[in-house]
Amino acid sequence: MDTLERATMRKVTRRFMPLLFICFVAAFLDRVNVGFAALTMNRDLGFSASVFGLGAGLFFLTYFLFEIPSNLALERYGARVWLARIMITWGIVAGATAFITGPTSFYAVRMLLGAAEAGFGPGAMFFLTLWFPAAYRARALAFFLVSMPVASVIGAPVSGYLIGLHGLFGLKGWQLMFLIEAIPSVVLGCVIWRVFTDNPDQATWLGAQEKRWLIDTLAAERSNRLVASHGNARVLVAPYLWALGLAFFGIVGLNYGMSFFLPQIVHAFHLSLQMTGVVSALPFLAAAIAMPLWGRRSDVRKERAFHVLAPLAIAVIGLGGSTLAATATLKLLLITAACAGAFCSIVVFWALVSDMVPATAAAASMAMVNCVGNLSGFIDPYVIGKIKDLTGTFDGGLQVLAVLGALSGLLLAAMLFGRRMSRGHAGPVTE
Repeated sequence: MDTLERATMRKVTRRFMPLLFICFVAAFLDRVNVGFAALTMNRDLGFSASVFGLGAGLFFLTYFLFEIPSNLALERYGARVWLARIMITWGIVAGATAFITGPTSFYAVRMLLGAAEAGFGPGAMFFLTLWFPAAYRARALAFFLVSMPVASVIGAPVSGYLIGLHGLFGLKGWQLMFLIEAIPSVVLGCVIWRVFTDNPDQATWLGAQEKRWLIDTLAAERSNRLVASHGNARVLVAPYLWALGLAFFGIVGLNYGMSFFLPQIVHAFHLSLQMTGVVSALPFLAAAIAMPLWGRRSDVRKERAFHVLAPLAIAVIGLGGSTLAATATLKLLLITAACAGAFCSIVVFWALVSDMVPATAAAASMAMVNCVGNLSGFIDPYVIGKIKDLTGTFDGGLQVLAVLGALSGLLLAAMLFGRRMSRGHAGPVTE
């Protein structure tokens, strides 16, 4: 690596990655803190596990409906404007969750939150493809996506503490949690507006040689990727994109199942609210440590298939095994392995997708894969909640997640094997 390349990527990384990291911490926290609210909100409002599961999952229904339009708007108006808009509106809606009074208002606010946040995740990942060459992409995605478990590492004890402040300012603890944890999103949206630059051509903070190197490197890579000759509409009916979305359905479903229900699973170990928050953070801490290391390993070895499938297998075995564990300690250890495996698989999955999608329709393609996969966030929580109401335990629901994760692994393995054999539109570092 020469001095120019190293200096350029150092500036790009420092400019964007810390802010994107903090923004996605706020995003993921506002998305899943409802799992901690459930510890007291369900009792206060009379929610059953299936009512809670449906409300938690409705977020992803509107997220699905608005995901692709939001990313097309991002391409039109630029990441600076559109990502700032997303963060400010979702922060306002997330705070409004404090004022729900029953199932109907809960469902409505969750649907509004999904519509407000739609496009942020894939939009930010598309933004990274505009600034990071392929050789840096998995580690950049890992640094960005590690914010998901970090949100739980930070949010779990903080949420447990805030819920324990019941009665402060005349509010219930879960109301305080929603209001306080919504504030950072609005503030960060304003920061994005000031700091972001839409593409390297506009980067006045790069030197002339640095800017030229980055523009030329990214342009050369795009010329080697599949070019969509029929526009976004034709690209979005491509079978391989739908297959990637279905594979992501099972992978990210493991993540959301643990994020929404782990606080209730851990609370059943007869812990206080505060200790529930601390213990619930441990699986996500393990994931936060493993993700950047695994993403870097994938980049260095220029290999994606094993780096997606191996941690996915660990996640499936860990989550399924946790339902058979005889002790709380063993159950927590297996869930920790599952959490780390699921998040590591997600990191390299998106690096793989960014290598495969057409250069001229990358935002829409990545959004389509993401929104199909994120339908698991709508379906899985309701299924888990329904099984909990019927059986009195979360184990049956976790077993369903493990089976779906295994099916996703088989589908992705078949895709990658077929792609390896055909050598179709392979990107530079997919094999």
